[in-house]
Amino acid sequence: MANESTASISDNVVWHRATVTRARREAMNKHRGAILWFTGLSGAGKSTLAHAVEEQLHRMGCRTFVLDGDNVRHGLCGDLGFSAADRAENIRRVGEVAKLFMEAGVIVLTAFISPFREDRNKVRAMVQPGEFIEIYCQCPIEVCEQRDVKGLYKKARTGEIGQFTGVSSAYEPPDAPELTVKTAEMDLQDCVQKVLSVLEVMDI
Repeated sequence: MANESTASISDNVVWHRATVTRARREAMNKHRGAILWFTGLSGAGKSTLAHAVEEQLHRMGCRTFVLDGDNVRHGLCGDLGFSAADRAENIRRVGEVAKLFMEAGVIVLTAFISPFREDRNKVRAMVQPGEFIEIYCQCPIEVCEQRDVKGLYKKARTGEIGQFTGVSSAYEPPDAPELTVKTAEMDLQDCVQKVLSVLEVMDI
């Protein structure tokens, strides 16, 4: 019965073509839309770097928005837990939202652990080549634990938090990211410049 209902709804859903196109939005913005996907362990510096890059892009006159892991789980993904299935759904939803922002001509920056390659690759497959820029924030887990102001790693080590990435759940590093930044070794502004250099090369 549920399948019939879903099929009926799907048959009646039609994509509406807007008169204001992505090309017109990008022309007004004077830059292309893109998805900057920051991935890495908790504490690797994803959010810090994403917001620092956004700050610089904003000063340059770009239209930007950061989708942050914790913020999204307060609303859009507030119904999801941290099982493998829920993590996959979390990333799927974020990917769809990021794609909409990109279609609006915005440079959208996402800061999510997104531990599984398959989930990240599914988001990459949602868009055209060159529109998904994967940025791996590479940082030793020991450094991530030292930075852990929330005490999450400690709770994970003592079993208070289950399925915690890097401790009781795997993190799969990207095979071929557009950029790897070693956030434990590099100054924040140097990391920002590396990201901006990639955007320049890719003509964003």
